Parts: sequence; C-alpha cells; structure tokens
Amino acid sequence: QVQLVESGGGLVQPGGSLRLSCAASGMILSFIPMGWYRQAPGKERELVAWIITSDITNYANSVQGRFTISRDNAKNMVYLQMNSLKPEDTAVYYCNVLSKSGKKPWGLGTQVTVSS
Repeated sequence: QVQLVESGGGLVQPGGSLRLSCAASGMILSFIPMGWYRQAPGKERELVAWIITSDITNYANSVQGRFTISRDNAKNMVYLQMNSLKPEDTAVYYCNVLSKSGKKPWGLGTQVTVSS
C-alpha cells in the first residue's frame, strides 16, 4: 500500500525559509512525475510545484522564483525548498503524483505557517 509522508513544516517569519520533505513507501518515485500541493484554510487544494525529471520542473506563478522542487532518487524522496516566505504561503502542504487520474492516498500533510 502506498503511503506518502510529508515533513519539515513549521512556523516561520515572513522572509524566512523552510525545506519540506516527502517520503514514499510502497512506490518508487524515481520516474514518476510528482507535485507539491497546498491547501489554505477555506480554499481548495492547489498545485504549486511539480517535477517531471530532475531537469524538468515547473511552478505556479505565486511561488515562481521562491520555491524549488527537487528529488533524490537514491533516497526515494522529493523536496520543496521554500525561500522568501510570505503570509499567503500559509497552508498545509502535501506531495502526490502529478497525474490527476492516478493520485495516491493523500498523506496528512505538513503545516506551514508564515507569521510575524
């Protein structure tokens, strides 16, 4: 059974940084397009960053230039480096496959709160 576990969230001041990690069991991430998603209170879950291969990544306009998605195939992990954080980045962050029809069970996510 596939299980996705996100970690690395926390409380950070505006302008700060966090690095989120996504660990997967029951699946090999190496060749699977993966995404980081977030859901803010009262809003729908949105895709913010995705990685096709190590060289092909894309970002939502709202995080472009501030977030970096990466993967470590040897560790079966996907990461999201978040810099210059803003209060509007506050949300629960999740990882999952990029495919709309092939979504795996959502993990619990990791809470990111940006506040002074």
